[in-house]
Amino acid sequence: MPNESTTQDTTRSGQNRILILLLLFAVVSSAGKDLGRLHLLTKSIYGAATSWMGSTVYASGAPLPASCPDALAQNEKTEDFHWVGQLASGQAIEIRGINGGISAEPARDGAVEVFAVKKGRRSEPSSVAIKVVPHPGGITICAVYPSDNPDNPNSCEPGRTAFNSSNDEPPTEHRDGTARNNVQHNDVSVDFKIRVPTGVAFVGRTVNGEISARSLTGNVDSRTVNGSVDISTTGYARARTVNGEISARMGRADWSDALDFKTINGGIDLDFPPSLSTAIEAETFNGNIESDFPLTVTTKVSRKRKICTIGSGGRMILLKTLNGSIRVRRLG
Repeated sequence: MPNESTTQDTTRSGQNRILILLLLFAVVSSAGKDLGRLHLLTKSIYGAATSWMGSTVYASGAPLPASCPDALAQNEKTEDFHWVGQLASGQAIEIRGINGGISAEPARDGAVEVFAVKKGRRSEPSSVAIKVVPHPGGITICAVYPSDNPDNPNSCEPGRTAFNSSNDEPPTEHRDGTARNNVQHNDVSVDFKIRVPTGVAFVGRTVNGEISARSLTGNVDSRTVNGSVDISTTGYARARTVNGEISARMGRADWSDALDFKTINGGIDLDFPPSLSTAIEAETFNGNIESDFPLTVTTKVSRKRKICTIGSGGRMILLKTLNGSIRVRRLG
């Protein structure tokens, strides 16, 4: 038979479970009025973040156990890639990765330089090709993984980076045929580093990795899923992620139509020049909405969702997060 101590522990455990259930019920009940807005916000942000690629992405195989750090280092194989080319002001260098981060910095001269480091443990780095595709808008460079379906190979195709999207949906990306990016059973990661000349736009796309674009002079369009986004440019920018912070410092405020900055888990911090005039739709669930600029509220759906104008209004900025605050700051 159980002793008295065991009986007390069992009783206490049962009481704790009941208390937790009651607390959860209270939280859910009190938040019931926000469930509809939470559902719509989550659907909007997650749908935008997962549909940007316009392709099917499968997760890589599981990594080696964390208890084997020495095995990770010993088994890792690497391979380097380097490309140099010329782009005119107004064209764009676009990088499309899957597993790995992307960083961009100013070029030392007038040439575009792209460095990539491929790393693999179980899979061979040479199994992932780096494809360079020139097109009228500039250059697209992709990490192309081997497909598990010979009849439907992966490909490298330029996306349409529309800074003039005027709605709340991600810009439609042009594809020649049906594009896939299947990285199943391949653990190779590809980290890109890009040097961007003056006046050239930068476009960064990855799934598992951070995107950093610092001290650039052209417009920046960046999207990832698992990783933060950090941008500073004398142009303007847009950014999306799912798990990560978004930070953008912009020197221009003359974009047309709409810019959007969206995440689910992370805050959004934006710096604009003092001349900013725009309409803003800002929405968060767990966080605050703050601005250095005076806000004229045109529609206040709730304390967590506002449609406002700064200055004389005009083109739109869409700001959405689920867990994090939104801050709009004035430069200078």
